[in-house]
Formats: sequence, structure tokens, C-alpha cells
Amino acid sequence: MKKSALCFGILSLCFTLLSFALRPLPEEDKSIKNFKLKSTENKMVSLSDYKNAKGFIIVFTCNKCPMAKLYSERLNLMSLKFRTQGVYLLAVNSMDTVAYKEESFKLMQKKVLKEKTTFPYLQDKKQVVAKQFKAINTPQAFVIWKNKSGKWVQKYEGVIDDSALEPKKGNNYLEKAVDELLQNKPVSNPITESVGCRIFYRGVFDKMR
Repeated sequence: MKKSALCFGILSLCFTLLSFALRPLPEEDKSIKNFKLKSTENKMVSLSDYKNAKGFIIVFTCNKCPMAKLYSERLNLMSLKFRTQGVYLLAVNSMDTVAYKEESFKLMQKKVLKEKTTFPYLQDKKQVVAKQFKAINTPQAFVIWKNKSGKWVQKYEGVIDDSALEPKKGNNYLEKAVDELLQNKPVSNPITESVGCRIFYRGVFDKMR
């Protein structure tokens, strides 16, 4: 019995180590280049437009994803809270508009009006920005921060929080990350695993599966 238990323990440990080995390496402090995208107000918006910005919350979202829809009000409140402190929220829609008609620019504009969005909603039509961040689903949040050299570096990647159905419960990892950075503290949980609708990149053979 003892030998069986020991073997089982060793086997479990091996599977655990293997699962970690197969995960992509964390990309905290990855440098992020300036980008410019069209907002639902038909204005071009870029990081460089925000001269006093300490950091940005970049949230990859879309029109149709049920999970993303749960966070509309929370993102509105977060945007209002942090922009007075020099941290701005930008929402980016990188969904393939050819494959998904529900992600059209006109429907993005309708979404903003309906939800009274307090932050720019940008269309990443060529999916360039999503590829730079290596975004994989919606909603997925990133925090980038200006370093001493004036470059934008990634400080957080993952979920907004872990309580999609109950906003006032659970852990708000995204908000906590920004709070810590504003206090000049390291982010305690720089990488979390996000869930939601998959972002399919054009040219991927199985994108409609």
C-alpha cells in the first residue's frame, strides 16, 4: 500500500510539473509598442495621445461574447476610478469581422450607446494589437506601465476578476494590480488565467471549429 501511494504521489507530481512545463512562459515586463486604432466615435486613438498617462488597462473584448457582456458595468466603474489617477482603460475588439458579422463596427457603436461606455472602444480590424499582446480570448485584461525609460511594459495579464456572475465577490486581480502599481509596489499576481470566447486569427485553418 505504501509503495502504491508513493508511486501515485510521484506520478501526480510528474503530471503537475509537465503541465507547468507546457504552459507559455509569463511575459511580465514585455515591452509594448505604441498603437493607433479607430474608436466608435470615428477618432483615431493611440497610447501617445495620453500625455500624462502612468499606465493603461487594455481589455480585449467584443460585442457577442456572453462572458464579456458580464463585465460592461464593472469596466465603466474601473475606468472612472483610475483615469483621475493617470491610468486609462482602452477596450479593443480584435474579432474577425469576416467570420463574425456580430462584431461589425456599426454594432460596436450600438453597444457603446446602449452600455453608456466611459472609455474608448477600439476596432483592431487587422488584429495587429491582439497579436502584439498575444491575446487569446475575451475578456482578457492587460496592464501596461511606463518605466523610467519612458517605454510601456506589461505588468499584468489575465482575468478581470474571478467572480463573473457575482461582481461583489471573489478576487479583483486587475484592479488590485493597478492599485499596487500606483503605490509603487510589485504586482502580487502578475499572471492569471483568463477565460471567455476565443479570438481566432485570420488564416487559422480551424478558426470556425
